[in-house]
Amino acid sequence: TAEDLWKSGTVKAHGGFNAKNDAEVLYKAMKGLGTDEDAILQLLTARSNAQRQEIKAAYKTLHGNDLVDDLKSELGGKFESLIVALMTPPIMYDVTSLRDSIKGAGTDEKVLIEILASRLPNEVNQIKSLYKQEHNDDLEEDVTGDTGGNFRRMLVVLLQASRQQGIQEDLIQSDAQALLAAGEQKYGTDEGQFITILGNRSNAHLRRVFDEYRKISGYEIEESIQRETSGTLQEVLLAVVKCARGVPGYFAESLYNAMKGSGTDDQKLIRIMVSRSEVDMMDIRAEFRKRFATSLHKTIQGDTSGDYRKALLLLCGGDDA
Repeated sequence: TAEDLWKSGTVKAHGGFNAKNDAEVLYKAMKGLGTDEDAILQLLTARSNAQRQEIKAAYKTLHGNDLVDDLKSELGGKFESLIVALMTPPIMYDVTSLRDSIKGAGTDEKVLIEILASRLPNEVNQIKSLYKQEHNDDLEEDVTGDTGGNFRRMLVVLLQASRQQGIQEDLIQSDAQALLAAGEQKYGTDEGQFITILGNRSNAHLRRVFDEYRKISGYEIEESIQRETSGTLQEVLLAVVKCARGVPGYFAESLYNAMKGSGTDDQKLIRIMVSRSEVDMMDIRAEFRKRFATSLHKTIQGDTSGDYRKALLLLCGGDDA
C-alpha cells in the first residue's frame, strides 16, 4: 500500500558519497593514539545503511580488516552497541535481535513482540529465511520452543506473515461482534478469536473494526484487551493493536517508556532509533510530540550522555520543541 512505501526517515543516502574516502576517514579516526569518536559518529549517522555496507567493503579492500571488528576494539559501552547496530544491515539486525532474545538467559519476550508486531509481512519472510541461513535453525521452532500457551499461538500467527490485504467490508461488523462476544460478553475469554482476527486482518481493516467495536460496546479495543487478557498475550495483542492504529505511534510510545522514570532501557532505545532512522523517524517524532507534550530530542537529551547521546540526537534529526 502507499502508506508502506512512503518513507519519512531522518537518515538519508549521502549525496556526494565516496566509500573509499569514508573508509579512510574512519581509518584515520581509529589509528594512532586515542580515537576520534566524533568523526566516527558524524560520518556514520550521515550515511544510509546501504552506504555503510559499501564503506565496510572498501575498508576491507584498503586495510584488510573488518571495519566492525576495528570499531569494536576502539569503542565501548552503549556507544559501541549503537555504532555496531548502525553497521548491521536492517534484516540482519532484526535476526540478531531475535536470536539474542531467544538464546540469551531466559527469553526476552519484549523483543519478540516488538519486532513481530511491527514488521511488514515481506520483512518477516526475509527475517525467517535469513535466520535459517545464519543459524541453521527454524525461527518458528525456536520461538515455539521458548514460549507457551496463547502467547505462542499469537507469535506463530504473526510469523506466518500472511496478513490479508485491504478492507473486507462484509467482515467489519462480524469481526467487531466476534471480538465483543469473545471477551466482554463472555464469562472467561475466547482468546482464539482475538488471535485470529488481530493476527490475520490488514491494519486498514482492523482500524475500521476498532471503530465499529467502540460503537457497539462503548469501549476502546485496548480497554477490553486489558480487562480480558493478561501477561505476554496481553502485551502482544496490545502491540498489534497499536501498530494497526499506526506504527509510528507505537514506536513513539515505546521510546517514551524506554526513557521514562529512573533508568533507561538502552537496548530498546538503540533498537528503535537505529531500525526506524531510515523508515519513519519523522512520523515517530511527530507522534511523540503530540502524545507527550515534549519532544523526542529533549527526552533523549535529558536521558543520555556523551558520544552516545550525540549519535542518538543525530539519528533523531531535530527538535520539535
